Order: sequence, then structure tokens, then C-alpha cells
Amino acid sequence: MKNEFSIPQLFLRLALGLGYILPILDRLGILGPAGTNNIAWGNWENFISYTNTLLPFLGKPAAGFMGLIATIAEGVFAILLITGYKTRLTAQGSFLLTLTFGLCMAVFAGIKAPFNYSVFADSAASLLLASIPVYKWSLDNYLSKETL
Repeated sequence: MKNEFSIPQLFLRLALGLGYILPILDRLGILGPAGTNNIAWGNWENFISYTNTLLPFLGKPAAGFMGLIATIAEGVFAILLITGYKTRLTAQGSFLLTLTFGLCMAVFAGIKAPFNYSVFADSAASLLLASIPVYKWSLDNYLSKETL
């Protein structure tokens, strides 16, 4: 089997995985306080306020819960994408999460918002990753060789 997807799929996994980790660090205040250059939220409260903007029909307590669920999902996706474990399933979940996020941004923050942050590009990248047949340099590939 040819390995024409080896380097691109690895780069795509790492880019998507890190793309999930950095916003988590931002919303936890680890990258710096609110108002610092290149910091979107700087703390959990600012993140939940933004989440409430994207989910105004839920109310702040439910939006806070959804923000927590999204953050946990993003953390799990990041680890699984970077290690290459359950890659196809993770990429499908990543696609659904980013598509949902992008649609909420488009409806409640304006159509330009998801494009400013490449949310639909991340969603499409996740869908593309899910279609790759073999994930070389991944736990998936390693474990498939172990079972042979």
C-alpha cells in the first residue's frame, strides 16, 4: 500500500489536536489574562459568556454546562488526534463539533465570525481526516500491526 497520505495526515492530526488544546488553555487562563494580546477569553467566565452568546436560547447555566461539555470533548479529541488513537471516529466527532460551533457562530454572531476563525475549514479538515484509509505514525496503525 502506498503511503501518499503519511505526512499530510500526521500534520493534519497534529494541527487539529493543537488547535483544540490552545483554546482550552486560553479559557482556563493558562496562556494569559483577558486583554492580553492574542488571548480570546483569558478565563472561564469570559468563555462561558461567549458560549452564552452562541447559545442564547439555553440561558447562562445551560450554556455553561454546554461549554464544559465542549471543553471536555475538545480535550479528548486533542489527545486522541495527537496520538492517533480511534482517529476516524475522533475526526468524525471533531467534524460534528466544529460544524455545530460554526453554525451557531454564523447564526448568533454573524456569518463572518466562523470564517474569521477558520471554524468551517477545521470542520472540513476533520471530515477529510476521517476519509483517509490508513493513519501511519499513529496508535491505530501500531495496534493494527499488533493484532495481525
